[in-house]
Formats: sequence, C-alpha cells, structure tokens
Amino acid sequence: MPDPLASRDLTPPGELGTALNRPRPGVAVLTVDGEVDTLTAPPLEDAVGGMLSDPADTTLVVDLSGVTFLASSGLAVLIRAAHRAGERGHRLRLVAGGRAVRRPLEVTGSDQLFDLFDSLSAALAATD
Repeated sequence: MPDPLASRDLTPPGELGTALNRPRPGVAVLTVDGEVDTLTAPPLEDAVGGMLSDPADTTLVVDLSGVTFLASSGLAVLIRAAHRAGERGHRLRLVAGGRAVRRPLEVTGSDQLFDLFDSLSAALAATD
C-alpha cells in the first residue's frame, strides 16, 4: 500500500530527485528518488546539507523509498549525515523498505548508524 504522506514525481533514469520538506516545526524530511551513484552523490550531499542546516530540527528523516540503486558513494553521504546528526544529539531516520537500499546498508553494517523504517508514516510517528 503506498504511503499517503509520500508524494513523488517519477525521476528519469540516471538522475536524482530530491525534495526537502518541513511538515511541522522541528521536523525535516528529505525525499530522494532515483539512482544514487558517483554522479548523483554530490547533489544528494547538497540536499542532505540543506536538511541538516536548521539546528531547530530534531527529527531528521531521509525517505529513500524511491531509490532504485544505492552505491558506496551514496552510502558515504548517508554515513556522514548520520555523524553530523549525531554531533547534534540526534539519530538520522531512514525510510528504507526496499532491497535496493536495505541490502547495502546491512552488508556494510552501516544500518546500525540509523533508525530504519519501512514507511514515512512510521518514521514520523516514532518518538525520540
């Protein structure tokens, strides 16, 4: 069943779509669509930086449910983001229900750096 809080435009193959939303005070949600590889990791890094820019945001969610491929360069961006969030005393929440994202996280052991959720609704409903 599609997540009612997630709204997506289809991103063309080989491109990365990102959208930053702040659905309520203190909450930042970065929605990512497409393939995350060496070419698209820099725009992801920029988008993550935008998400982490407001120190008032205490709930930080990266919705990767629209990601079809996650390369090591994308993992590196997420790991750096987790460390930056940790420096602020928060854990980064990832919406990572699909195998394309979960598998690389699990194989590398980096899944331990994040709070993982199957849906955006669940990530937003979780308490800190």
